[in-house]
Amino acid sequence: MDGQPQAASKTQPALELLWDGGLVGVFRESFMSNQRQQKPTLTGQRFKTRKRDEKERFDPTQFQETIVQGLNQSGTDLEAVAKFLDASGAKLDYRRYAETLFDILVAGGMLAPGGTLSDDMTCTEFCLFKAQEDMETMQAYAQVFNKLIRRYKYLEKGFEEEIKKLLLFLKGFTESERNKLAMLTGILLANGNISASILSSLFNENLVKEGVSAAFAVKLFKSWLSEKDISSVAASLRKVGMDNRLLELFPANKRSCDHFCKYFTEAGLKELSVFVRNQESIGARKELQKELQEQMMRGEPLKEIIAFSREELKKNNISEQSMIGLIWASLMSLVEWNKKEELVTEQAIKHLKQYSPLLSAFTSQGLSEVTLMLKIQEYCYDNIHFMKAFQKIVVLLYKADVVSEGAILKWYNDAHHAKGKSVFIEQMKTFVEWLKNAEEESESEDEEAD
Repeated sequence: MDGQPQAASKTQPALELLWDGGLVGVFRESFMSNQRQQKPTLTGQRFKTRKRDEKERFDPTQFQETIVQGLNQSGTDLEAVAKFLDASGAKLDYRRYAETLFDILVAGGMLAPGGTLSDDMTCTEFCLFKAQEDMETMQAYAQVFNKLIRRYKYLEKGFEEEIKKLLLFLKGFTESERNKLAMLTGILLANGNISASILSSLFNENLVKEGVSAAFAVKLFKSWLSEKDISSVAASLRKVGMDNRLLELFPANKRSCDHFCKYFTEAGLKELSVFVRNQESIGARKELQKELQEQMMRGEPLKEIIAFSREELKKNNISEQSMIGLIWASLMSLVEWNKKEELVTEQAIKHLKQYSPLLSAFTSQGLSEVTLMLKIQEYCYDNIHFMKAFQKIVVLLYKADVVSEGAILKWYNDAHHAKGKSVFIEQMKTFVEWLKNAEEESESEDEEAD
């Protein structure tokens, strides 16, 4: 019993030493380790973002201030304006602010929906809408746009979209502003800076209803035709399918070829009126040819097809020469032709013999007969399998009283096409000689009878 307290007293200092030196150290190290591993919270922390990850806020205000200031310094010197715009493209974000840039150059500042200028921003007086209203000035402005887009090619699409938008805003502009925009647009179309597809904006119902579209189109086409001829204008319109849509410049109750031609002829654009009249005629012919093909495919009697064709000829004021061309095209589109020359000729003779009364009904004039000969020549030349069939087709139609001796001789001597001329004349040589001999014999017999 006496020894126990002593034993306890011997171990006490050792435990204290262990605690002070070992365990405390372990606990301290563990505590410090946990402190080091603790994740920081977001509270009060600031992180540096990489420049490339930052998204710039869209704010055209500063862009407009810079452009307006440059235009004000350049003033009416459009050469200086072009140089300023060229140099600024290297420093300013034209791609991002293309719409703002074009708004300023045209109207002096950014345009709100409808075409009004934004009141809270600095605008410039040196822009298209504040310029003189004459062709020379508009041509100079067109050069500014041309140089800018040629230098910064990526602006091309944005510029075309800008013009489309401006046309939709026409009601928000003054008459003088509309005139300048129309003149500029005509020049740009003539120069190929924009596509004629922009004209679709003029078909907006509200603009059409109030007569804005037609009045604008007059100025635009006058400007365009002062730079290019009607064939060039027509080609541009056809390229984008606008050649058959010009009547849409008028409301539905006035959307006729007669009204269009009267309006534009009185405005001094007779050549455009003639073009539209021709387009309507071409459209009517296409519809007629389609109907003829359908009647033939249905196997309707030739008498009914002839009666229908004569009625359409009168109704649409189509000449007999045009009608015979339509009938020929319709006939030849009915058949899936053989690829072998020797078989296709036989196939064509059989087919045309069946329809010879239809052809005969619309070759009452010598000019119509020659027209048919030319159509046959064109077809045989364009379809290589028919190259050797020409003479046999003509002989068939001669025997069926569709083409006369006089028409064949006229074609042979001077009325033929250049297409395949030598080939087809050589084919017809023997038959033509026979016709001439027959004619001489006939004249001789007549003389003897007298």
